[in-house]
Amino acid sequence: MDGRLQIFTGNANIPLARSIASHLNLNLGRAIVGVFKNGETRVQLEENVRGSDVFIVQSLTTPVDHHLMELLLMIDALRRASAQRVTAVIPYYGYAKQEKKTTGREPISAKLVANLIATAGADRVLTMDLHAPAIEGFFDIPVDHLQAGPLIADHFRSRNMKNVVVVSPDAGGVGRANKFRERIGASLAIIAKQRPAPDVSEVVEMVGDVAGKHAVIFDDMISTGGTLAEAAKTLKERGAISVVACATHGIFAGNAVELLGDSVMEEVLVTDTIPLPAEASAARIAQISVASLFAEAIIRIHKDLSLSALFS
Repeated sequence: MDGRLQIFTGNANIPLARSIASHLNLNLGRAIVGVFKNGETRVQLEENVRGSDVFIVQSLTTPVDHHLMELLLMIDALRRASAQRVTAVIPYYGYAKQEKKTTGREPISAKLVANLIATAGADRVLTMDLHAPAIEGFFDIPVDHLQAGPLIADHFRSRNMKNVVVVSPDAGGVGRANKFRERIGASLAIIAKQRPAPDVSEVVEMVGDVAGKHAVIFDDMISTGGTLAEAAKTLKERGAISVVACATHGIFAGNAVELLGDSVMEEVLVTDTIPLPAEASAARIAQISVASLFAEAIIRIHKDLSLSALFS
């Protein structure tokens, strides 16, 4: 790319955007991203972006629809201001759980969001740990899909924990948990669950030995916290010495923070793809940053270098 590198952000996760820009020794691009008195989203760029290689950092966090609209309007504004290339940096991709129809007369919302982003004018997408990796195929533009697993594994290896078992809280996450346990040198256990209703889960059975071990539950996201709380209870009943949980995206919907705070888990570790609620520390919720990884990916995209080294 001949154009200069510029970073803009919506209002979803300004601290992460600032941290990414800081790693790149850049200032965030100046823009007005707010709301008109009638409730409509307002976007106005206050920087010259003609010919620039622009990255917009915007997680699709609560309120999801509002932050999605901010992203779409910022992409459109940059296109109309003659940016050379626009990359949507979406650390957390909302609607990712709605990637297929589970019953009749339902939308495939994750596909619709992908269409909206491409139609708005994004040239490519940079994201992290999609709930369903198949969502990459919903886009007809390039998608770079980062993984937080190596960063979280480094964090646990630094603790020099012994006799560890990594637990997948459901059958769908076995592949993810297996990669993680290989990175930290642990054994594997799997919890089977069923969902009698949306956002409700019940533990059915467990495969693997956790007695006398330190259990680490590994998942891609924590939403209502119900799955984690039930899994942790089961692990303690099966003889685990301690239980901690880690995930890329800490959504903490509804009363999740209170639920996790009342659970038997000693710690819940998430990344900063989504800002933590104010009461998180009281519930033993900690956070590590993915800003350096996103900064490295952005500079590689800008210089047209391979991102393969970031996926190891």
